[in-house]
Amino acid sequence: MTDAAALPGQPRGTVVSGPATARAVNVLAPNASAMTLDGTNTWLVSEPDSELAVVIDPGPLDEAHLRAVIATAEQAGKRIALTLLTHGHPDHAEGAGRFAELTGTKVRALDPALRLGDEGLAAGNVIRTGGLELRVVATPGHTSDSLCFHLPADRAVLTGDTILGRGTTVVAHPDGRLGDYLDSLRRLRSLTVDDGVHTVLPGHGPVLEDAQGAVEFYLAHRAHRLAQVETAVEDGLVTPEAVVAHVYADVDRSLWPAAEWSVRAQLEYLRDHGLIPGGPE
Repeated sequence: MTDAAALPGQPRGTVVSGPATARAVNVLAPNASAMTLDGTNTWLVSEPDSELAVVIDPGPLDEAHLRAVIATAEQAGKRIALTLLTHGHPDHAEGAGRFAELTGTKVRALDPALRLGDEGLAAGNVIRTGGLELRVVATPGHTSDSLCFHLPADRAVLTGDTILGRGTTVVAHPDGRLGDYLDSLRRLRSLTVDDGVHTVLPGHGPVLEDAQGAVEFYLAHRAHRLAQVETAVEDGLVTPEAVVAHVYADVDRSLWPAAEWSVRAQLEYLRDHGLIPGGPE
C-alpha cells in the first residue's frame, strides 16, 4: 500500500461525508463512476458561529442527496443562504434548480444560463455571507466557465474539477482549452505561494493537504502528456483516436473518450504554438 503522504498533493484518504476544515463540510453524492471517482463532493461552507451557510455544487438531480445537504446544514443549526457553482457539468450543477426550490436560495454562476437570480460570478468577486469570505478565482480550461473559490480563513481552495483529489482532470475540448487550463494552474500555484493556500477541497476525490504539490504535479503531468502527443504526431499518427490509443495505452479504455477531449485540446495547443505542422483534426 502506498502512503498517502507520498502521493501528489498528499490526499487525506477515504472520501466521506463530514467536516474537512473548520468551515467546510462535505456531503458526498451517490454518483460514483469512472469519471466522478467516489461521487461529487457537495461543499457546505460557513463560519463556525454563523447561522448562515453557502453550498458549492449541489451535484446531480438526486432528491435524496439534495435533502441530505439541507439536513446536514439543519443539524448544525444553519440555514443555507446561497448556492454557488464551480461550472455547469451535470454532476455538479444539474440539481441546482431543484435545490434552489428546496432552500429558497439564489444560484450564482459564471454562465448566465445557470444562474437563478440577478447576480452572477466573476473573477475577483468577494462573497460574504454570515461572516464567511469566499474569493472567486477564474480558472477556465476544464470548461470555459470553470471557477474556484478561495477560502482564506482555512487557507483552502475549492477547485471543482480544475484539480481533483485523485488522478487528473480532462480538458473538455472544444469548450475547454489547454492554454487556458495551464494559465489557471499557474494562477492556483500563485495562491499557494503568495496567499498561503495549503488545502485543496476538490469536486471529486479526497481532500489534498499539499495544494502546491498538487498544482506542481498537474503542471508536470500536462507537460509530459503534451510532449507525448507531440512525439506521436511526429511519428505519423494522424487522428486523435490513434493518438489516444498510443499515448493512453495504459489507461482504462472506458476513459478513452474523455482522454480524446484532452488530446484534441493538446493538438489544438500544439498547432496554435507552431509545434506541429497543421496537425490532425
